[in-house]
Amino acid sequence: MAPLSKLYLQLDDVELPDVIPYSQVSAWELRFLYLLGRHRLTGAGKVIELGSGGGGSTYALALGLQENPDFDTKTKKLHAYDFFRVGKGTFASEKFFSAGTAPEDTNSFLDDFKDKLKPFIDFIELHPGDIWQTSDPEDHTPIEFLHVDIAKTARVFRCVAERFLPRLEPGAVLLHQDFASPRLPWLHYSTGLLLPYIEIAGPPIRSTLAFEVIKPIPQDVLRALAEDAFDTDEKLKLMSDVQDAVDRDYTDGIPFKAVIELAKAYVAHYEGDHRRAWKIAKPLTSNEYLSRTRKDHFAQLEKALNAAEPSGSGSSGLARLVKKVTRRT
Repeated sequence: MAPLSKLYLQLDDVELPDVIPYSQVSAWELRFLYLLGRHRLTGAGKVIELGSGGGGSTYALALGLQENPDFDTKTKKLHAYDFFRVGKGTFASEKFFSAGTAPEDTNSFLDDFKDKLKPFIDFIELHPGDIWQTSDPEDHTPIEFLHVDIAKTARVFRCVAERFLPRLEPGAVLLHQDFASPRLPWLHYSTGLLLPYIEIAGPPIRSTLAFEVIKPIPQDVLRALAEDAFDTDEKLKLMSDVQDAVDRDYTDGIPFKAVIELAKAYVAHYEGDHRRAWKIAKPLTSNEYLSRTRKDHFAQLEKALNAAEPSGSGSSGLARLVKKVTRRT
């Protein structure tokens, strides 16, 4: 069983087939998934992908598992969870359909997914639908590998924290695919809470942070994650701890310290403290990467401040004029 850190040494040498389905995951992340399946996983615990999308990441992982002599595809399964449809709240793209667009009579790309994954479909167990409905709260079997590409909302992350994280034992591997997403701060502060019990494999691979559980995670920690039992200051402190542990990604393209700093602004934003959110975010507007890739984030945070404080420092020109006239009278 290869150490996670050793897989980085093989990343540049992986050549994946051209038939891999369209994916919103980068080529680097697909290579890492293949290497995990090929050299690390054994099926000793469940292998689970949360957020399989159009099948690109599933294909890369399944290909590695199929070539892995330690993973018995006749008795072991790769569990794939997703809505497998496009529409509000699914965060799915119509590019997941084979034709690149949804047919008029359906919004489900499940049949397209099955067709694309045909070489591996016999050892893939599909869980289509809302994860709160398709996951079993009574399933406590250990998880060997958990790929989290589904936690786009706090509601979904609560399900991940409640039903999947408690099943990670020492030796288990977790990948957070959306770690470069400032709007998902629960990924960052939850990782901060887990730091004493995990070992980060290396620099993030594009947007993916990989780590291995090295110590049993205490029940009170798992309960705190499931209940989101932290105030704003506690969350920000946990995120600072993660900033101390990660820097730029493997390709040197994503500055994670800055990304997580912007994620801190979203902690305050979601708590309704828009002044604090903008105070954190505004200095980051000069960051080259964030100013280029996260303009919509800054616009959202500034708009929220203006809406919350129409007569304050972020007020509209009309509001400032009214305030000026009032002072004169």
